This record gives sequence, C-alpha cells and structure tokens, in this order.
Amino acid sequence: MSVNYKIINDPVHGFITVAHPLIRELIEHPFFQRLRYITQMGLSYLVFPGAHHTRWQHALGAMHLMHRAVEVLRSKGIRIDEAEKEAALAAILLHDIGHGPFSHALEYAIIRHTDHEQISAVLMDYLNEETDGRLELAISLFRNRHPKQFLHDLISSQLDTDRLDYLQRDSFFTGVVEGRINAGRLIEMMNVADNRLTVDEKGLYSVEKFIFSRRFMYWQVYLHKTSLMFEKVLEQTLRRAKRIRQLGHPMYLDDDLGYFFDRDSAPFDPGAVRRFTRLTDADILIHLKKWTAHPDKVLSFLSRTIVKRRPMQIELSKEPFDEAYMARVRERTRRALELTEEETDYLVLAGEISHTAYDPRHHPIIIRTKDGGLREFSELTDHLYIRALSRKVRKYYLIYPKNL
Repeated sequence: MSVNYKIINDPVHGFITVAHPLIRELIEHPFFQRLRYITQMGLSYLVFPGAHHTRWQHALGAMHLMHRAVEVLRSKGIRIDEAEKEAALAAILLHDIGHGPFSHALEYAIIRHTDHEQISAVLMDYLNEETDGRLELAISLFRNRHPKQFLHDLISSQLDTDRLDYLQRDSFFTGVVEGRINAGRLIEMMNVADNRLTVDEKGLYSVEKFIFSRRFMYWQVYLHKTSLMFEKVLEQTLRRAKRIRQLGHPMYLDDDLGYFFDRDSAPFDPGAVRRFTRLTDADILIHLKKWTAHPDKVLSFLSRTIVKRRPMQIELSKEPFDEAYMARVRERTRRALELTEEETDYLVLAGEISHTAYDPRHHPIIIRTKDGGLREFSELTDHLYIRALSRKVRKYYLIYPKNL
C-alpha cells in the first residue's frame, strides 16, 4: 500500500517529508496557516533586509529536526514508539502557534498577563477537541507531563529543536554567518541517560560553537539596537492607540484588534480565540499606515517611525542612565514637540535588556563522557569564555526622537 506523504522544499534544511496524517492535517489547519503571515523576527527586516522568514517556516524546520533527532535516538537503542514520535512532531510543530502579530509586540502591549506559550497551550486544546483527542499525547509532551522527559527536552530545553532551527534559520536569512551552527552534527551526538537528553562527549566542541553562536545572534541580531528600537516603538504605538480608544476618540480600528484594545486581559474563550487567530502582521501594518494620518501627534509620529522607517535615537549603556540626563532628554522632547507629560512618556523610553547565553542551573546541557559518566557541560569545557557566558549580561537603553 502506498503511503500518502507531502514533501516541502525548505531553503535551510532541504526537502522536508511529512508522512503522518495528523501532522499533514495540522499543517493545513487555519490556526497553523496563519503563521505564514507572522514574521519570525518581528520588524528586524527593517535592519536585516532578508529577514522576512516566518513562524510557519520555523515550525516546519523545527519539526524536521525533531524527526531527525528521534531517528538518531532510535538508532542508539532508545525506545520511542510511533505514537510518541507523532506526538513529538505535533508538539514542536505547534509550539509557536500562540504567537501574535510581529511575534511579541501584541502580547507585551495589548494582551497583558498572557504570553504566547500560554496561548499556544490554549490553541492546542482547541485543536485537540477538533481532532477527537488525537493531540492528548502531544499536549502531555508539550506540558512536560509525559514520563519520557527526554522527549520534552527536545521540545523545550537549552538544546532543543526549536533553538537548533531558529539559530540556523535566522543566521541564514539575516546573512550573519557568525551565527551559523551545525544542527546535524549536534543531533547526531544526542543520546539519553537517566531519562534526560544528553550529548556524547565527542560533540563537546559542537555544543561550544552552539553557545557562542547563540550569544552572538542575541547581541548582534535579536537585540541589535535598531531592531530593539523598532520593537519598542511598535509596542508604544499599540499602547498609544489603545489609550486613544479608551478616551473615546475616533480612529481606524477593526473589530478583531478592537476586541483586545477594550480588555486589559482577555480570557481565551471561543470568541477571543476566533479573533486572535485572524490577526496577522498585515493587520497591524494596515493600522499603522492608517494611523500615520491620525490627528493625535504621538500616534502619528510613532506610526510614521515604522511605516516610513524613520528611526528614533537609541543609546545603550552597561550602567543605568543618569536620572538628570534622562530628565533633560524628556524636557527637550516635550518642548520641541509641544507635548504633555503623558504624551512624552510614549516618546522617551528607558529600560533594560538582559540575556544569558547558557544557564547551567536551568535545564543544563548534560555531556555523556566516554566512560559513561554524566557531567554538566560547563564543567567539561576548557574554554574559560564559556563559563563567563553563564553570567547574565544586562544593558540599559534610552530611546527618544532624533534631531530635536
């Protein structure tokens, strides 16, 4: 009997084969197809012109790497039955399904107290009902309730298939070659011990390269100061629009986005799910374009910053900015643009960003030594810089209009 399967040509991994009927069904579902219209890196394409790739592509790539990882573990004698494999593929395929427009902006600015992982879990429950309970096992893996812990490690850990794909994919599409990793080599070195995912010792240097690449991508790409500025401006734009809505002023606003504007925190009931899963980057861009002509000077200024790509000034510092200096910036902005104190709050932004390239305290990477022992990764590496990367790095930012 012939097997009905689907082949997708991916620019990063080559041909991706989809053979499981449930996986094909999930890929064709509107919830998942929506991810075609959610950029993987938000507004980073305003800095890296090639970064137009999507959450849809990333989810497929992560699923492909999950398939490879499961087959590698099976070849090493680890028991993973076909139902567990299908569940692992479904869980990683759906791990980002709860992302809103531009990935993070909506959850930070509009849907308070609910992050994309919580929304993903809710949407998986809805899909489970639609598929007559066929996602029960996938959900147990996603929520780390399955006895085979190593399968959850492949979905969410410091060396999971999610990270392996997005580092490789984001490096490819941004053209930042220093961020490239050898995902195939890392997967070939995977093993299992004490029910946890491990890496064979001969893969130690590949793990080192992975950690270096992750640090480089965060500080040079994901937290690039201009990308950071545009992301914060988008959050402020949505907050300002929501404020104008609360004040009752007329503005262009469709029903789906308006639904979330009218609620500080929205329970994800069927109505909220229906509206959320209709929102994409395109919806936000249409609103931004309309708002460039809004009579509110703050909303129009912020919208033009993005639509016309007119970057605001951003300063980064290893230490918090001097309060007196920030006060001068605020006052100069207020006077130059003739703003109220409240309006100035939307245009002068201060905060901090932080990142830890590798944290040995949470989901540590375990190395399986040649004699069968288990050691935490940073204990084995002879690279002192790796140990330094285990410390959290903080930077402070100050964003304000240029040429005042």
